[in-house]
Amino acid sequence: MQKNLKTLRTLLIMSALLLAGIASAILLRPTPVEQSLAGRLGGDFNLVSASGPVTLADFRGYPSVLYIGYASCPDVCPTSLAVMAQSFLRLEASDQQRVRGIFISVDPKRDTPEVLATYSAFFHPSLVGLTGSRAQIDAVTKSYGAYYRISEQADSALAYNVDHSSRLYLIDGDGQLLEVLSDSITSDELAAKLRTLL
Repeated sequence: MQKNLKTLRTLLIMSALLLAGIASAILLRPTPVEQSLAGRLGGDFNLVSASGPVTLADFRGYPSVLYIGYASCPDVCPTSLAVMAQSFLRLEASDQQRVRGIFISVDPKRDTPEVLATYSAFFHPSLVGLTGSRAQIDAVTKSYGAYYRISEQADSALAYNVDHSSRLYLIDGDGQLLEVLSDSITSDELAAKLRTLL
């Protein structure tokens, strides 16, 4: 009898420790990078489109998805912009008019506002291409936690390549950055996030 009580007490203590460990793991688990960044990043910008100067305030009232890259990018940029465009197409036709895509180029030497207008329109009519001076671009990349680096490519027809981060930034209609999303997000997942903002 005494031995059974001792065994039962040991099992209860072990169970309590196990539950405490599980609770600690849940409470202390790290926040995903994408979520933890959103509260510290974002903000206004002053750039230019083919139609003239553009600030984040121009998108007020429209949930938006922002992407930073460049038009000559051979892989991640067109893939990410295609995901953005497909997420818009998964919305009701009337809702597609209520969202915006923002493509900011870090390559103003090649990506003029006119080039960006043509490039962006290829993906979706709600996507606008923006660029600016090097100082304006640097201010945007800093405030959104993005990076880019220009690498000379002497043996390339493009003369230089641009290495850059690849994330999608979900912004609400008030201009607040809600989430920093991995470029591995699917168009269905992105569309679902946009629906919650409409």
